[in-house]
Amino acid sequence: MLDLSLGSVKISVEELLNIISGKASKKSWEYIFFNFRLPKAITAMLTGAGISVAGLQMQTLFRNPLAGPSVLGISHGASLGVAVFVLSSTAIGASINLQETLGSWGLVLFAVSGSTLVLLSVLFASVRLSDSITVLIVGLMFGFITGAVVNILQYFSDPELIQNFLVWTFGSLSGVAWSQLRVMGPIITFALLVSLLYSKQMNALLLGENYATGVGVNVSRARVKLILTTSVMAGTITAFTGPIAFIGVAVPHLARLLFRTSNHKVLIPGTMLCGMVIMLICDIVSQVPGAQTTLPLNSVTALFGAPVILGIIIKSKKIKGAF
Repeated sequence: MLDLSLGSVKISVEELLNIISGKASKKSWEYIFFNFRLPKAITAMLTGAGISVAGLQMQTLFRNPLAGPSVLGISHGASLGVAVFVLSSTAIGASINLQETLGSWGLVLFAVSGSTLVLLSVLFASVRLSDSITVLIVGLMFGFITGAVVNILQYFSDPELIQNFLVWTFGSLSGVAWSQLRVMGPIITFALLVSLLYSKQMNALLLGENYATGVGVNVSRARVKLILTTSVMAGTITAFTGPIAFIGVAVPHLARLLFRTSNHKVLIPGTMLCGMVIMLICDIVSQVPGAQTTLPLNSVTALFGAPVILGIIIKSKKIKGAF
């Protein structure tokens, strides 16, 4: 309700209730509420829940407290997919405009494909590397590689498209309209529900692959399921809101502290709830209540998430095997 109330035009909670009940005193407020504020708030909750659970799954899969969509390069892979989708037609001089041809579903497809490609590459490297810090470095290197490809596409693209793409990289929740929510909403909701079904397998993986195999978990199948759900959530969210940094790493740790458990039957819904709340708070801060200015969402999430990650590094005497 606070997120719906605050913005360039302040609407009281009482007036919000009147709008919801169809008794708005001003048609302009009703228009702002239904066409801007409500879809933005729903997007914030879906984004917070999805990117946080994606981070939790990566931390469990790699058994690394610093794993997450942004750190492992998954968000960068999704950004590469979006860049190919948005910029490739002008970069290579093609006559086909993928945005006009494929629409929102094409955007999601390219973003998920990019995130899956990077995640599979990092997973392949992790099988050969036992050190968790090295795996993080590999993820960062894949992020640099995808960033280089994006820069090349930008160099050869139309200036107007480049400007739109740069604005997208700042991160924003306000650009998601109802037409895009009809695509984003069902995908993220389905992926979150599927993640809830994996709580038993994730509890087993948390204790190591040998233990998981001993209790009857098919490790290879569980790994593929986690990769797919993480790629779908991270890719879809990145496609519509831009790359959201730090939330996927920081929120799972806050959920562990708040609920005092590592049991994923509690931790997954707890992480969803914490992610929703944190993302709504970040959205409120990014709007600069009482002003006409809107801050880049990535700047706000970095200010929140970076100190949490620094705290994890400082307090942990030994990151390797922290789980």
